[in-house]
Amino acid sequence: MKLSLPIILILAFVCMDLQLSAQEVDSLKYISLKPALFRECYLKDKNAFLIDVREYFEYKKSRIKGAINIPSSGNIDMAADTLNINQSIYLYCTSGFRAKKVAVRLADRGFGSVFNLEGGIKRWKEEGLAVEKKRRKG
Repeated sequence: MKLSLPIILILAFVCMDLQLSAQEVDSLKYISLKPALFRECYLKDKNAFLIDVREYFEYKKSRIKGAINIPSSGNIDMAADTLNINQSIYLYCTSGFRAKKVAVRLADRGFGSVFNLEGGIKRWKEEGLAVEKKRRKG
């Protein structure tokens, strides 16, 4: 059976729509991803940088493995100056609120690939995804 161009375009659109339904586009600046997709994308992205924007006392209790702590209450703009603008930035906090604010700030500074963990580490844990719980000294 030969498919016409309009049918192919419709099928492509439906497939793309199904793929995007797993994520929520919060703005044109960044993308919120559900925990499983966030984890998958972060692990597959060789250019990824995972940032926990919670306060240090929150970070040292539990965190996603590989995350570095850059609190949103600190000078995120100064920290952004040390990051490679071409890296994919994956952000999370407790519920997603603080990370969304940081995502907008980073996007405004020219970062093109910024992702937020939808529901934060709270939802990450609810979905049974692993966290490091060993307390960090300091």
